[in-house]
Amino acid sequence: MSESPSVREHGAREALHAVRDSVRDLIDDPQTPSSVRHALEAEYADLEALWQKLDSEELHIAVFGRVSVGKSSLLNALIADDAFATGPLHGVTTQADARAWVPVGDSPVRVFDTPGIDEIDGETREQLARQVARRSDLVLFVCEADLTQLEQDALRTLSDTHRPLLLVLNKADRYTTPERHALLEALRHKASGLVRPEHVLAAAAAPRPETVLRMTESGDEEEFQRPRQPDIAELERHIIGILRREGRVLAALNAGLFASEVSDSVAARVADIRHAAARRVVRGYCLGKGLAVAVNPVPLADLAAAAALDVSLVFHLSRIYGLPVTRHEAGRLVAVISVQLAALMGAVWAVHAASAVLKTFSAGLSVTVTALAQGSVAWYATYLIGEAATRYFVNGRSWGPGGPKRAVRDVLELVDRESIMAEARRTLAQRLRGRRASSD
Repeated sequence: MSESPSVREHGAREALHAVRDSVRDLIDDPQTPSSVRHALEAEYADLEALWQKLDSEELHIAVFGRVSVGKSSLLNALIADDAFATGPLHGVTTQADARAWVPVGDSPVRVFDTPGIDEIDGETREQLARQVARRSDLVLFVCEADLTQLEQDALRTLSDTHRPLLLVLNKADRYTTPERHALLEALRHKASGLVRPEHVLAAAAAPRPETVLRMTESGDEEEFQRPRQPDIAELERHIIGILRREGRVLAALNAGLFASEVSDSVAARVADIRHAAARRVVRGYCLGKGLAVAVNPVPLADLAAAAALDVSLVFHLSRIYGLPVTRHEAGRLVAVISVQLAALMGAVWAVHAASAVLKTFSAGLSVTVTALAQGSVAWYATYLIGEAATRYFVNGRSWGPGGPKRAVRDVLELVDRESIMAEARRTLAQRLRGRRASSD
């Protein structure tokens, strides 16, 4: 049994309100850093406008197409008012413009005019298409003849936004009935997969005057031009039918798609900020551990101190990624990572232990001889622990399907060991020279 119109209407309104509330939550999310809000200022402004549209249950229609195909004339015919600028020359419409149309049910409707797509470069044209799609529940792509390559490309860009499209052949009065039918079939063929066949329609927003013969009082024939009314009735019925059946669902779907795009952008920005902060923290702990291990004259005691630093690093990283752990949990995480590192990098740990043993037999002299080697290994080990722990927190406190061994192996494959070790030796040498100079 199919749902009644009232049940569908109630469900559509509930969906619209749910999306409206989620958009509000996204705008007001206290976890979003101010730097992210500033970087995405335009998107947040669009979100605010979107929320107001959803709150008022307003529906938006936009036209899109080349210069002089009659976009503005088509909108003027729909709203029965010369509100949109028209003219024979290119560039009459230079920016998006909007006017109110008849309400559909209890939903206000606004129509938007846009600049011609052939007067802007490809990148700007794609941006315009996405902006139009973001604010519109229905897009009318207007042409006046068979589609050019530029129009096909623009139509494909709009289709990729997953917004409903109508392809409108304007100035249809220029063609005979057989020509018009053939042209509509050609348009349906070229728009196949982008626009549904029943959504390819003809219209004449500003038909040319009709030439009429009339008899004068003297009995002579004379010609005169009689204006003709716009022929948009079929298009108007089609638009209203779509909005009446699907308007709120379209509004909810389109808003949800845009909100999802912004949410992804916010998440990416936050991830970048967290990643940069995590990198700074890891580098700081690498330096601290490298110096502590290099200058500590007591064999094996430096290893215990190093382990404590690694635990503190993981504890700090958990705070950065908003997934706090206790120090005990951080210690267990370090142990898991260290076991995998030991299995995969036994040679590194052997050098680390050998450097510590050297301190037993060479007294203070070995600090100078082995400091850079052992400190660099300690630096590298902490860097790997930091990278592995970062991956763990990025995955939401999960190692992923491959488990910790796979994750640690992936980290080892991605890390440039020679570069990290070179940086460690260079920085540690500078710090050790500074320490010696200050003690002198």
